[in-house]
Amino acid sequence: MNRRDRLVRALRGEPVDAIPIWLMRQAGRHLPGYRELRRRHAILEIARNPELAAQVTTEPLERFDLDAGVVFADITIPFFGLGVEFTIDPGIGPVIASPVRDAPGIEGLRAFDARRDAGFVSEAIRRFRERRPDRPILGFAGAPFTLASYLVEGRPSRDLAETRRFLAAEPALFGRLLDRLTEATIDYLAMQARAGAEALQLFDTWAGQLSRRAYESLVFPRLRTVFDAVAPLGIPTIYFSTGSAHLTDLAATTGATALGVDWRLPLGAVRRAAGPGVALQGNLDPSALLTDPATVRRMAREVLDEIPDGRAHVFNLGHGVPPEARAECVEALVDFVHEYSSGRGTA
Repeated sequence: MNRRDRLVRALRGEPVDAIPIWLMRQAGRHLPGYRELRRRHAILEIARNPELAAQVTTEPLERFDLDAGVVFADITIPFFGLGVEFTIDPGIGPVIASPVRDAPGIEGLRAFDARRDAGFVSEAIRRFRERRPDRPILGFAGAPFTLASYLVEGRPSRDLAETRRFLAAEPALFGRLLDRLTEATIDYLAMQARAGAEALQLFDTWAGQLSRRAYESLVFPRLRTVFDAVAPLGIPTIYFSTGSAHLTDLAATTGATALGVDWRLPLGAVRRAAGPGVALQGNLDPSALLTDPATVRRMAREVLDEIPDGRAHVFNLGHGVPPEARAECVEALVDFVHEYSSGRGTA
């Protein structure tokens, strides 16, 4: 099988010769090339420089037999076009100078134009495709709710107290913020697809903090809008959230081709809750990469055995690669997933 096809075929539920694997944050602090660049450049500086971004995107594929690259960017990239002043603090995450918590703040957001405001991401995708024509590349964006939570909180928050207060007290106004971000997300994803991304992932990192009622009434409709809008592009889409087991059945019906899940729920249970109509992505506990190759292989086998027929499954972590991940563990994981799934037979 052409290695360019394996990931896309698995996302579509088609037979593959081995289960494909890519890793969230695979181009990150566990790699020496990236660490060297970070000594000289800030994260957003790398992301906004197509040559550096393509270099970082390519590095993990030079070290490990991964089935795809994922463009190096950050989910906050659209904030530039929206006119939001922000920085990324390495010890904190995105820090918003003036949080958006009222109607004037929402109305003050500029109209987002992906080509004008984030064209460097398109160029990074094109440069990766020139360097590695043998592998597909994924594009990605932050989901509207997760982007809204950063804008409202002003920085990452574990309980999203201010966001949940805003949503509860002024749902119509919060919905207007989500609508603005939904429009930007659609344009941003479409631009990446036009540049050559062969799959798209939407990160909803903080959706699990919401009640089912709040998710269903305000967040879910905007997700359907995003996935319905990008469906005509003809490429697979992945919806990923964390801490959201109580939302699994809803998340599986957003219109995404695949559902990415964290490590908290076994994939077999996810399959039963999600139903057969969506591919699954995941879901090894990232802490496995801090152990040893034998432990990694044992834990990976447990994940793979949750879906015995191997269909409609893309192997990934339940979150990003930890900065302290051991290279020998990453290598053992990638090789084992291919060897075990191909020997078991996935077609």
